[in-house]
Amino acid sequence: MPEGDTIFRTAATLQKALAGKVVTRYETMLPKIEGPLRGRTIERVAAAGKNLIIDFSGDLHLRTHMRMNGEWHIYRPGERWQRPRRDMRVVIETADFVAVGFNVPVAELLTGRELQRALHEQGPDLLAEFDAAEAVRRAREHGGETISEVLLNQRVAAGIGNIWKSESLFVRGINPFTPVKDLGDDALEQLFLAARALLKKSAAGHRSLNVYSRGGQPCRKCGTAIESRKQGLDARLTYWCPRCQP
Repeated sequence: MPEGDTIFRTAATLQKALAGKVVTRYETMLPKIEGPLRGRTIERVAAAGKNLIIDFSGDLHLRTHMRMNGEWHIYRPGERWQRPRRDMRVVIETADFVAVGFNVPVAELLTGRELQRALHEQGPDLLAEFDAAEAVRRAREHGGETISEVLLNQRVAAGIGNIWKSESLFVRGINPFTPVKDLGDDALEQLFLAARALLKKSAAGHRSLNVYSRGGQPCRKCGTAIESRKQGLDARLTYWCPRCQP
């Protein structure tokens, strides 16, 4: 699943290619987002947590969420796509570029007010102006849950997925299965700030992993074998070092 850093980079790429350009062709396989976009100007492309937002003139906004398999590609007109046409869900073409959303599972065409409502319950965005105190307050509402589950809750803080959940907990030396109620406010704030730093570093193109997807391999810090366990309703793997995160 693309996390906040991946969506941030995708939005930056689309912004560079599309912003200020007029839509010459709009095609979609999703009836829900059919609309009069041809002839409108693309004003901005931005990330909001794990959402990618494309703003069009006339107060129309395309919100997409990639979930597990969705992705956006950018091509020159006439260039061969890297994915089959059957995977196409939306095409936005300008004179210079073609943006194609493949296997996009969530897409809405909204007015500004509708977009604001859609994003209203999302927690502070770790890659925007992040309010750590608000994230801590929201985390406190889930005191009986494990910290690794709460980090994935986009209503607490937006942008963390399975990778940076495991990595931020390792950086702060916190066991993933610790209940939120057992962590102090300062520990929670420092954890969110660590996650923010990792996301920003990865968004800038510098990614290094200590525990994620390294089950059974030696910890880069102490040499202990990394452990992993399925967790939550989706049975997603959590990785941790039992020595560095007691």
